[in-house]
Amino acid sequence: MPCIGVPCTKSLVRSNKHHLTVSFFQATQKLPSVLLAAYAELDCGGLDLLQGELPQSIANELAATAKAIAAPGKGILAADESTGTIQKRFDSIKLQNDEANRAAYRDLLFSTEGLGQFISGCILFEETLFQKNQDGVLMVDLLKKQGIIPGIKVDKGLETIPRTDDEKATMGLDGLAERCQKYYAAGARFAKWRAVLSIDPSQGKPSDRSIAEVAYGLARYAAICQQNRLVPIVEPEILTDGTHDIATCAQVTEKVLAAVFKQLSDQGVMLEGALLKPNMVTPGSECPTKAKPEEIAFYTIRSLARTVPPALPGITFLSGGQSEEEASANLNAMNKMGPHPWALTFSYGRALQASTLQAWSGNAENKAKAQAALLKRAKANSEAQLGTYAGGAGGGGAAVSLFEKHYVY
Repeated sequence: MPCIGVPCTKSLVRSNKHHLTVSFFQATQKLPSVLLAAYAELDCGGLDLLQGELPQSIANELAATAKAIAAPGKGILAADESTGTIQKRFDSIKLQNDEANRAAYRDLLFSTEGLGQFISGCILFEETLFQKNQDGVLMVDLLKKQGIIPGIKVDKGLETIPRTDDEKATMGLDGLAERCQKYYAAGARFAKWRAVLSIDPSQGKPSDRSIAEVAYGLARYAAICQQNRLVPIVEPEILTDGTHDIATCAQVTEKVLAAVFKQLSDQGVMLEGALLKPNMVTPGSECPTKAKPEEIAFYTIRSLARTVPPALPGITFLSGGQSEEEASANLNAMNKMGPHPWALTFSYGRALQASTLQAWSGNAENKAKAQAALLKRAKANSEAQLGTYAGGAGGGGAAVSLFEKHYVY
């Protein structure tokens, strides 16, 4: 049986029911840490010796931050909903969307005692990065108190790519360097930039043009972030909208990731100081054939193994409208297939917050109840990152789909 990337020997190969060997993962799982240790011993430049542009102090800082975010048993809380998106969340609990309520909700999340045991980083909307709670404490300081690294959403939304069938590119490169400097000074240590692609084979989506636009934009963003001491999270989200099957999603995912990493290389991005936030490989939302966690895990790991270099320290999956329980179960299935050359963890928004928001419902008296719900989901995903999640956290509400058609963040 052929292996992925390494010679095949009886002592090296262990196959599963999908006929995927784990030789590649076993052979490369320690490569990033081994490389970092080797770089540290070099007398002629360390990490920046290979990158060619970043000063060694910045390269080392980026690598350390990325490694900390991808720590075992931890993941990212995505709390960077725009004002428009949080409007939809608050509408579901009949709460007015004003700055005071947004601050109260973020304070509830970030002051949850024990959250830092399961969460390594938190992505913020720009308003939140500079916001204080009712006690006058900066939101970033609430996170730092728990050892959670603050991050920041830096893209400016989507626009239609000219001469395409409504395919999207991400805005925000103009002035990005200056914004990164401001965000770093305010306490942010990593950034996120979301790009989106759609699958519709009947219309030729995603087109080569849209893939090229997305890959270039993500790579330019990543390079600018690293030059300004922020770890870039690269997010090429392939939306689940559509009737396509899981194999089609895998093919598109591989094509997109290959283009993205080619551009990251061309733009001189240091992979040891970056993270990837991809979709899991799943059937389309309207596909009649559903996939079990083990199948999603197989296709996702295979696509990553074919396209993502082992120098990258971590892959932080988006939930993509999966229910809270699905997002945990699928991540758990992937980590049970390990070891892998990269940490496989979570960067969930809805799949961490849905039960919390419903428990809170805008009522201060429900704060403790809501924080307990958040802690339960965070613990479930921590266990999923370790491949030890037994399922069932959160009750019936955790099984409710969080899918939104043509999702805009």
